[in-house]
Amino acid sequence: MITEYDLLEAVPNQLFIGGEWVDAAAGETLDVRDPATNKVIRTIAAARAGDGMRALDAAVAAADEWAATAPRVRAELLRAAFEKVRERADEFALLMTLEMGKPLAEARGEVAYGNEFLRWFSEEAVRVTGRYGLNPEGTGRMVVSQRPVGPCFLITPWNFPLAMATRKIAPALAAGCTVVVKPAELTPLTTLYFAKVLQEVGVPAGVVNVITTHHSREISEPIIADPRLRKLSFTGSTPVGQALIKQAAERVLRVSMELGGNAPFVVFEDADLDAAVDGAMAAKFRNIGQACTAANRFIVHSSVADEFARRVTERVSAMTVGRGTEEGVTIGPLINAAAVETSASLVADAVAKGARVLTGGRAVEGEGTFFEPTVIADVQPGSEILVEEIFGPVLAIATFETEDEAVALANDTDYGLVSYVYTRDLARGHRMIDRLATGMMGLNVGVVSNAAAPFGGVKLSGLGREGGLEGIHEYLSTKYTLIPTA
Repeated sequence: MITEYDLLEAVPNQLFIGGEWVDAAAGETLDVRDPATNKVIRTIAAARAGDGMRALDAAVAAADEWAATAPRVRAELLRAAFEKVRERADEFALLMTLEMGKPLAEARGEVAYGNEFLRWFSEEAVRVTGRYGLNPEGTGRMVVSQRPVGPCFLITPWNFPLAMATRKIAPALAAGCTVVVKPAELTPLTTLYFAKVLQEVGVPAGVVNVITTHHSREISEPIIADPRLRKLSFTGSTPVGQALIKQAAERVLRVSMELGGNAPFVVFEDADLDAAVDGAMAAKFRNIGQACTAANRFIVHSSVADEFARRVTERVSAMTVGRGTEEGVTIGPLINAAAVETSASLVADAVAKGARVLTGGRAVEGEGTFFEPTVIADVQPGSEILVEEIFGPVLAIATFETEDEAVALANDTDYGLVSYVYTRDLARGHRMIDRLATGMMGLNVGVVSNAAAPFGGVKLSGLGREGGLEGIHEYLSTKYTLIPTA
């Protein structure tokens, strides 16, 4: 297996523009740190506005030829990338652990999940269809076709460095679009390494361009304002997404937004508690709680709340905190000190308002940015932890008495990404599908993400869908042509 040093040395430290690895024009750099140690692991190029425009120029120059490329050719390139990532799965997993902190086992899971978007959209590339038929008046033939939207700007977050890149790049390329990708400054190495894979398998120059930077606004604003850009896709916080939507509105730019979440995890009195506890561990502690799909509010029927709390506390107390590369570690570091402070503040506020800490609840002293895996019970209405997205390993339990109360509590949020429901009552499960205001739902399951399924939310959780049959259509525009019959 490759060593940490050799892997990091194999990751390009330049910008990828027009099929070439180039330095930032101003010669500026940024340091990437391991959150488990706070040590610099790689210094890479930091783009400025001019570099961003060079990347867009390259994407625009390649756009027509890539759009005209046969779907089968695009499909085979994506499939080749899938195979190459699978060959290097251990390298991608280690790289994500080094720059983001998640345990290696979880990183391997992300490689498998993220890589499926390459396979899925390699298959969808050849299945883009339209329709043809006589109009109702009989005066003409209607031809409805799908065309690539054009050059796209893709902004990815730090928490799933590979999956968020493949989830955007794969459908864009499958549809025939060229892209400029701006990964998060905290975890850019995985995207650079993935761009290297795309280069190796033969993706043409200019089709994929990667710009790393810590000058996000300076980079993004001129790209979004440029009339040659036809699509913006962003995953990240709701406030940043709202600001980007405002910018895009000036040009009526097509957008996809995968924003914040505040997922309810509802456990009814008839739930299989063993299954509910298993689901809770997956829904809450996957990625150290740093996921938009993470269960944020555990809404548990009062008759089973104490037993549910006892069982999850037993499981959480047994978790091992440490650097993700170490054997047996189940909870790695949070991404930075600010994330630790947020978790600590939310726990303190809940306790001040009447909640009880059953295990954990504190930052871990020493190097790195660690927070103890935590369970708090008896969370009271008005607690910030019921409103704010935690993004940390804190499981917060509130109680309810009736189904209507559970629904009201679950929907009492401006967000609507995903919900989780545990019940043995099939009729109740179907009612929850209809009543819970979320774009996704897990019924008796704690992980819903799948490349073949549409990922996205409602309300302040975003616009559009990624993955599934719907994912490629975010990068296609519909064209209607009328041909007279005579």
